[in-house]
Amino acid sequence: MGRIVALDFGKKRTGIAVSDPLQIIASALDTVDSNELIGYLKKYIAAEPVEKIIIGYPLNMDDTPTDATPLVEKFIKKFANVFPSMPVIQVDERMTSKMASREISGMGLKKKDREKKELIDAVAAVMMLQEYMGIGY
Repeated sequence: MGRIVALDFGKKRTGIAVSDPLQIIASALDTVDSNELIGYLKKYIAAEPVEKIIIGYPLNMDDTPTDATPLVEKFIKKFANVFPSMPVIQVDERMTSKMASREISGMGLKKKDREKKELIDAVAAVMMLQEYMGIGY
């Protein structure tokens, strides 16, 4: 089995989470500039066995696309051109950033650390991966 990589893709930055090789544990990996994401993933996938990518697909509560939906779709097409044999699975990302903020608040971190957007993005990616793997959050 290979790892599952989860992406909380954003206009500026992307939170990345990864499973262990047995797909039991989800952990935050990094937060990178979205413009550098393909290069980052090339290096990571060359170094680690990756089975699939999951990416948060942004929708409004009424299932209509958000302003971010076209950005995610564009990234998925670009990713498919670079990694044509890698499965990409879209998962519902509604509310993950808000839930991530709530989880971080309960960690006992200083307010300055809790408000770091990079941390929120990485935790949101972990939450999506946990949900996908069926281990909940």
